[in-house]
Amino acid sequence: MITCFIRYEIDPFRVDAFEKYARNWGQAIPRCGADLIGYFAPHEGSATTAYGLYNINDLAAYEAYRARLRDDPLGRENYEFAKRERFILREDRKFLRLASAPHAPLVKP
Repeated sequence: MITCFIRYEIDPFRVDAFEKYARNWGQAIPRCGADLIGYFAPHEGSATTAYGLYNINDLAAYEAYRARLRDDPLGRENYEFAKRERFILREDRKFLRLASAPHAPLVKP
């Protein structure tokens, strides 16, 4: 299992557009075969940094998922929305693997 970690630099005056983009991916990404962890918009601190994270089995599965996403109506619409509205200034994508497992059970105070 690998995690796709996407760091976005966004227009701080267009956070609302990024949130719409994120909600759309919340529907399209799982439908196309990736395990979406979530999209995260600025809350405090930097007003220009946002993130998206999802898990996928391996890079071959990632390529097949990306092809399905390109063919998905909402996926295509969301790509076009971002291109047209230009609220994403920069996007960096990294693939990571979990190195801390197994985790201890969560202790609630």
